[in-house]
Amino acid sequence: MKTTKTTLEPDICVISAPFGRLEVATELVDGSLMVSQIAYLPQSRSLISPGNALALEVERQCKAYFSDPGAAFDLPLKPQGTAYQRRVWDAIAQLRPGQRVSYGDIAKRIRSGPRAVGSACGANYFPLVIPCHRVVAKTSMGGFMKQNTPGLFRDIKSWLLEHEARAESGDLRERKTAASENPSGPQVA
Repeated sequence: MKTTKTTLEPDICVISAPFGRLEVATELVDGSLMVSQIAYLPQSRSLISPGNALALEVERQCKAYFSDPGAAFDLPLKPQGTAYQRRVWDAIAQLRPGQRVSYGDIAKRIRSGPRAVGSACGANYFPLVIPCHRVVAKTSMGGFMKQNTPGLFRDIKSWLLEHEARAESGDLRERKTAASENPSGPQVA
């Protein structure tokens, strides 16, 4: 007897990123295909090709961001998190590439506490798209993805902040201009 699956499992792909890999989960939510989670992975994880049009679009938009941190993300995201976490994520989503604010700054905006903001950042289902890497501690880079010590996630946060800072300083624009003037020459990302 053949059984019919009543719920669809998320479709998972693993795409390349300059700092490692991104695992992207997409799933059908109330009849619409949505991104249900993005996770940072080490370079050692094997790539898995996108299995649907939305996963391909996530990959395209991520590549655009890695080329130009001013590239905007426009993806259908599965509603996730608590009401409080969504308030924090909504505030973070308003930050421009290269803009850094403290956990305390976000806390003041939403009338909360910095530690609670940090916890919500660590629970972010869509890092990169909801740019929690732009939220830093008052006197340091702060933690990232629930990691407050050196390691993979802090290395990724450093890379993202430096990537956006290079673009803000014009370094990325200068390299793009030079590359367009000499299209056969090497391009450094």
